[in-house]
Amino acid sequence: MPPVVLLVVGWIGGGALYAAWGASPSAVAPLSFWHSAGVVGALVGTVVTWMTRSRTPSRTRSSLRARATARATARSHSPWIAFAAPVTLAVASWLSADARTRYDATCVRALEIAHSRWLVRLDDAAAPKRRVHGTVVMRAPRACVLPVALTVARGEAVAGAYVAVTGTLSHTHTGHRIQLRVAQAEITPTGRVSLLAAWRARTGARIHALFGENAPVVQALITADQRDIPPSMREQYATVGLVHLLSISGLHVAIIAGALRTIGMALRLSRATAGMAALLTVFAYVLVLGVPAPATRAAVMLLVVIGTTLLDRPVHPWTALALGVVVPTADPRTIGSLGWQLSAAGMAALVAARALLRRWHQQRLRLWRRGWRRTLLQEVVMGTMASVVTLPLVVWSFGRVSLIAPVSNLLASPVVTLLQPMLFVAIVLDSIPGADRLAPFVADASRVPLAALHAIASTLERIPVAALSVSPTWYTVALLSVAVSAVVVATAQRRVMPAVRVAVGALVVAVWLPVVLPGPRRFELHLLDVGQGDAIALRSPRGRWVLVDAGRAWDGGDAGRRTVVPYVRRLGGEVAAFVLTHGDADHAGGAASVLEVLRPAIWWDPGFVMGSAVYRRTLAAAHRRGVAWQRVHTGDTLNIDGVRVTALAPDSLWTAAQRDPNEASVVLLVQYGRHRFLLTGDAESGEEAWMVERWGDALRADVLKVGHHGSRTSTTPAFLAAVRPTAALISVGAGNRYGHPSPPVLQALAAHGVLVARTDEDGGVVIASDGRRLIMRTTTDAQWMALP
Repeated sequence: MPPVVLLVVGWIGGGALYAAWGASPSAVAPLSFWHSAGVVGALVGTVVTWMTRSRTPSRTRSSLRARATARATARSHSPWIAFAAPVTLAVASWLSADARTRYDATCVRALEIAHSRWLVRLDDAAAPKRRVHGTVVMRAPRACVLPVALTVARGEAVAGAYVAVTGTLSHTHTGHRIQLRVAQAEITPTGRVSLLAAWRARTGARIHALFGENAPVVQALITADQRDIPPSMREQYATVGLVHLLSISGLHVAIIAGALRTIGMALRLSRATAGMAALLTVFAYVLVLGVPAPATRAAVMLLVVIGTTLLDRPVHPWTALALGVVVPTADPRTIGSLGWQLSAAGMAALVAARALLRRWHQQRLRLWRRGWRRTLLQEVVMGTMASVVTLPLVVWSFGRVSLIAPVSNLLASPVVTLLQPMLFVAIVLDSIPGADRLAPFVADASRVPLAALHAIASTLERIPVAALSVSPTWYTVALLSVAVSAVVVATAQRRVMPAVRVAVGALVVAVWLPVVLPGPRRFELHLLDVGQGDAIALRSPRGRWVLVDAGRAWDGGDAGRRTVVPYVRRLGGEVAAFVLTHGDADHAGGAASVLEVLRPAIWWDPGFVMGSAVYRRTLAAAHRRGVAWQRVHTGDTLNIDGVRVTALAPDSLWTAAQRDPNEASVVLLVQYGRHRFLLTGDAESGEEAWMVERWGDALRADVLKVGHHGSRTSTTPAFLAAVRPTAALISVGAGNRYGHPSPPVLQALAAHGVLVARTDEDGGVVIASDGRRLIMRTTTDAQWMALP
């Protein structure tokens, strides 16, 4: 039976069942069984097919002609099947990942109920006033394993310890995963210790001692811990197309395996013995790392290649890739991991590039067929193909296209090939008693390639056209994926024109579809869940956006890049304007990312003078991207596809007299049809009183975005009486330390009969209007509800 049959039946069947009933905790265990059965069936089917179709007769096993025939037969085996298998698995496993996310949400609710104590395995040593990371482990009433960040108030524990934790629990969603946070955590060690987590902590300490300022990069390359990498370095490497080098990937595992095989053969071990020693070392290394998906994919492919070579049963590279892609997805949430996606796509690009080079060789093309020119051609073709195949993933995830990625990878690949084994050897030597004296010498020697890698990234980043910022829609990325898939398939086929026609057709549709595709044909207000901050997206009937604020910022990221930009991209459409209500970090933290990536046509700002680093970054981003800055004046208006946005506050005289940026917030009145929406930023009682006096009954609105996250300093009785809303929206973080929203504000809204939706309880909120009827839905309740 062809492996694709077992792949489709096992994964579509298990994935569909998992997606249909995965929200039920009682169904998760049997559905996980079916999911696992699909994986096992796919692997067994592939291995059986390989054994029956690519067998070399034992009596002619030493014959070169028989081996060549077997290899040719293996290459002819269904590259379409091997290519289609991971795509089929991706669709089914994505459904399973969504179901698993719903199950994780039930885990969060169970943890909130069991609020007295949680069992946590620590990744770092814990001490008072420290922020540490770990994993919540809960076995009853249901099995739950979720990442958690702790802010320790009391207690100490070593890295890897299992501790009982109490504190204030909150959570955020990131893709298919949920991140827990515990504030004011009090920890009590239980006596149990995870040896793996303890090893990682000790290795991290040794890395910092050996490598000094280079320790964050080395720690990412050796232990897959990227938390200490500066955000500026990550952005720099993403710009030049080298961000994949800052994590454990299949490339690093392959380099280590190759170096180990070379060392084994230098010690006069046989090829088979050296290969098996390298294989066992790599598998032990991957297990110690915690089995990250990219490294697992590389290890499985290494096992397939070495095993089939020893058994004289060669397989096509596509078969090895299919097996390497399948195994990590035993956990269905792996499909949502960017590392897994880039690893699979990057390896597919290398296989396709080698097939293309082999075809050129068979056709006897005189394209630098010898010496260094041939090597240069191979590296350029592989780098270009890798950039092309991973383009949809990079565009969707990073919002940029690196135009110099082939060049940067051509320069950096030899450096990483030298660097990775040196780092690995330094850590191994440092862990062996007696040999640890040699570790500093190897670590010092690695400083040269590390400096060369940083120099390549910093030099290429200064090129004016190093990267383009883009804002694709989901259907554009889907069409790009079709085009890229067709290019890959063309390299495995004798007749390339059918696949080329598919690629060209997909690209043409991707270019013209945004022009002809209609928008939602109604007005939508999207209140995004960005925690303790504000971010609102107004969508016109033709799909254009006006963004109001961009959430908060934190060490290593911001809500603009993590939440606002992906949200707008997913729905598609250009950004006509960006409005920053004021410069506080919980509203402006992600503004620079929004301006950099989405590049709105105009930026409205209250003009309140602030010297904060967040606001300076926003101004710098606007200058770089040529975004027109405009100071808001009372009465300024935007008309976008029938949606009228009017600034009610502040005016220049009021702003000049203020000392608190909250009291100079931009307040917007949005009108569509007969419906009105009032967005107040962080306006407090003083500005509200000014607006009541200035506008009076003109403040009337159906929907009110409550000021200052529901603080008691806003939403005064006089202001609420003037607005008379039907629904109120509150953007607030779960378990925030400010006590928002204030109970008096909630009581006042309830007394006026106002329907309240808040992001800490309801997640994101969408309110839609066709000009006559108003409807609302939330993340926790996806059903549309009519508003009076």
